[in-house]
Amino acid sequence: MMKNKNVSRRNFLMAGTAGLLISQPALARTKFNFVSGLGSGSGRSTYRGKEIVSFSTKEKVGTIIIKTSERRLYKVLPGGKAIKYGIGVGRAGFEWSGVANIRRKVEWPTWRPPAEMIARELKQYGRQLPAVMEGGPNNPLGARALYLYKGKRDTLYRIHGTNNPASIGKAQSSGCIRMLNEEVIDLYNKTRMGTKVVVL
Repeated sequence: MMKNKNVSRRNFLMAGTAGLLISQPALARTKFNFVSGLGSGSGRSTYRGKEIVSFSTKEKVGTIIIKTSERRLYKVLPGGKAIKYGIGVGRAGFEWSGVANIRRKVEWPTWRPPAEMIARELKQYGRQLPAVMEGGPNNPLGARALYLYKGKRDTLYRIHGTNNPASIGKAQSSGCIRMLNEEVIDLYNKTRMGTKVVVL
């Protein structure tokens, strides 16, 4: 029974995704993205959440298919269905496509921006990125990260959460695929190591 009257239906459902029933203040502390006023002054996303849709593909059940032009990620289900998630994708000059596999999964990952990204951000935008940022609600990688590899080579691309929910549906990243924190947790929990990822 839900005793806390301040827990809305949306917060109850979000908490269920993570396997917990927690109050709105606790959700705010973890910075799940459907709570307003989160992130670095970016406001809230206009994206309204994942859905199960009809989906035709020759790929196996469990495969992740990313359609960058749609700003959508599909997790293939049995019976011609898929879970469709909203995503943020690479900005102009950072688009990519291909096939990879998930070879690493991390909860609240540490962010280590590549040296070229640090130099680029400083030169183009005057922003000094940290060499290392520990995992947490303010980390740009968000609550979870799935690391994409080609063979044994790390592509340096990730499917990860975000502390900038307004970027969902937009092309703003350096090539990584961004998701709302509660939805990347959902994908993380549904995805096995070695899963095939097709980026179109």
